[in-house]
Amino acid sequence: MQADPLQRPRCLVLVLGDQLDAEAAAFDACDPARDAVWMAEVSEEATHVASSKARIAVFLAAMRQFAHARRTAGWTVHYTHLDEPGNTGSLGSELRRALRTLRPDSLRMTAPGDWRVLRMLREAAAAEGLELQPCADRHFYTTVQDFAVHARGRKTLRLELFYREQRRRHGVLMDADRPVGGRWNFDADNREAFDPAGPGQVPAAPVFEPDARSREVLALVRARFAAHPGSLETFGWPLTRAQALEALGAFVRERLPRFGRWQDALWPGEPLLWHSQLSAALNLKLLGAREVVDAVQQAWSAGSVPLASAEGFIRQVLGWREYVRGIYWTRMPGYALGNALHARAQLPAYFWRGDAPMPCLADALRLTLRTGHAHHIARLMVIGLYTLLLGVEPQQVHAWFLGVYVDAVEWVELPNVLGMSQWADGGVMASKPYVASGQYIRRMSAGAYCRGCRFDPAQRTGPRACPYTLLYWDFLLRHETVLAGNPRMAMQVRNLQRVGAEERTRIAHEAEQWRSQEA
Repeated sequence: MQADPLQRPRCLVLVLGDQLDAEAAAFDACDPARDAVWMAEVSEEATHVASSKARIAVFLAAMRQFAHARRTAGWTVHYTHLDEPGNTGSLGSELRRALRTLRPDSLRMTAPGDWRVLRMLREAAAAEGLELQPCADRHFYTTVQDFAVHARGRKTLRLELFYREQRRRHGVLMDADRPVGGRWNFDADNREAFDPAGPGQVPAAPVFEPDARSREVLALVRARFAAHPGSLETFGWPLTRAQALEALGAFVRERLPRFGRWQDALWPGEPLLWHSQLSAALNLKLLGAREVVDAVQQAWSAGSVPLASAEGFIRQVLGWREYVRGIYWTRMPGYALGNALHARAQLPAYFWRGDAPMPCLADALRLTLRTGHAHHIARLMVIGLYTLLLGVEPQQVHAWFLGVYVDAVEWVELPNVLGMSQWADGGVMASKPYVASGQYIRRMSAGAYCRGCRFDPAQRTGPRACPYTLLYWDFLLRHETVLAGNPRMAMQVRNLQRVGAEERTRIAHEAEQWRSQEA
């Protein structure tokens, strides 16, 4: 039965743009005839960091699709549109305005994925005399409390131990109490580069043509956020539950079989390759983590996917996503302030344009700005590597990553950037800084970026020195004392010790010159 929209709701269920799950715990024991849903589009969520057009459009369009589905299912949805007269532009103030009008008896929501948003909504509810009741997010395998128990008493937190616990606890890729195939980790099998001819024919990910509802959002974003970075020319993301399931099926059938072998490979002009492009649907909660893992495990069981591909992908979902969420919620809010390497450089302006001086970086930036997506090696070992080596303040790097990618929600983006990519937490999350010279990029792209480039990854100084290589050696020099105490950096530190005093001076001088022109 459709509820009366003017009736005072018994319970008002708050739904944010990354909580688009009709089966969420916030709906438990709720009745569409007596309770109601509240959703709001606000400008603050697009402007507190410089969000790309694609990211804004994905969230707004998916929200409108979800609201429509809830109404179709019989719910009253109190929905504030971005361009609605009287919209105050803030989630907190919009919630207060709604509470004064609707006067619900209680207020509940699925626990948010952003510490700032949770604090804001709690304060808004309290100001109107209500207590916000956060419900556990059943999308995840583990609760924050589960992770806190795992972390208690440990001097270090490492993914591999947590991942093995997850596999055992949930019976994923297990043969009794042993991992199938006799190994927990197939990383060694999943690091191949393409040959010089490239990846060959890669199946395209499904493109979902925007319907009338989504086209309204695209027009709104083009008009209201015209000065924001990025583009909507390739916009075709899954925005509904049905579309997300279609995208999952297509990935498992068409790209997962080769994902493992080439998950670390790079190639110009290719933001996807054999990767899934499911992270946005997962992070919006259009897909559940369990159903994604189950689909991959079933494909392996049926013999259609190699074990190395299945394990490599499952590790990202069952292991990594759960791990970074635990880090985020057990370490915030202080975690966001980390800067263990005292990085102070400014983010180069071309990060917002894409015209970087190195073809590899320019390609990764342009693909990101054009599509709102890049796979994890482009993010970590091209874009993130460069900002780490350059010494950019990690909070600026975090704001850029949070703003440009359509799958960016703070609980997953912040630890990935500050912890893994920039090592700003001093090793809480990653056992060593992920640093490499330009030789890594040449190897993983089969030299495709380096052919015709004016820089040579084999040279660390001089006019043709690759900036990645120059800055890699400068990074080792600047942080030699810290890195010398890290067992996983021992080989790189030994290599540095072979560099003579004159060459060290040259590296430091040329790196400082490069930094000054990047400012």
